[in-house]
Amino acid sequence: MKAMGIEHTRCKLLDATLPHVPFDGWTGAALMAGARDLGLGPAEVANAFPGGPIEMIELMSIEADQRMLESLEREDLASKKVRERVALAIRRRLELYAADREAIRRGLATLALPQHGVLALRLLYRTVDAIWYAAGDTSTDFNFYTKRALLAGVYAATLLAWLDDRSPGLEETWSFLDRRISDALRLPQMAQRLAAPLRWLPNPVYLFRQARRDSATRAMRAGR
Repeated sequence: MKAMGIEHTRCKLLDATLPHVPFDGWTGAALMAGARDLGLGPAEVANAFPGGPIEMIELMSIEADQRMLESLEREDLASKKVRERVALAIRRRLELYAADREAIRRGLATLALPQHGVLALRLLYRTVDAIWYAAGDTSTDFNFYTKRALLAGVYAATLLAWLDDRSPGLEETWSFLDRRISDALRLPQMAQRLAAPLRWLPNPVYLFRQARRDSATRAMRAGR
């Protein structure tokens, strides 16, 4: 075990800890129980996760994003509509951790604490950005942020529905997901139509830059 690279050790320790989280939560006790299963000592655990359990939750989310992307690489996404790609990405990310729903539930409860708010938002953004990347999104204008904000709501709501779904094959979750995506993908189109009459207005960023240049020019002339 000592010969393992640090990243490999982190991933192995995460996998070993997950079965203990439903009983102990995301705590040092769960982390050390996983370490004992691998034959690791406290010093090795501290080296792998100096930030403790919250750092392990972060790794789990990042690993989930990566596993989702790797899984989608084996799919024929080019033949699917954008909404189908998005739905598949969310579904695949959840399916990959179907056996760890209780650990994820407890992880969300930990991330909901005020001191972890920034991390929670960062992980959510990372996930929705990965989903849009997999779906082939190339937007660079305000749609880039609009799409991610809307998808964040869709993903978060679907995640909560998935955690409590006991229907056969999780049919209720997937139906819920399809409805939410349909609603969300309509909004950017509506926003574009509403914004169309305003396109003749001057760009405020351009005006600000022009005013700053004019002010600098006047200052130079006054100094002569």
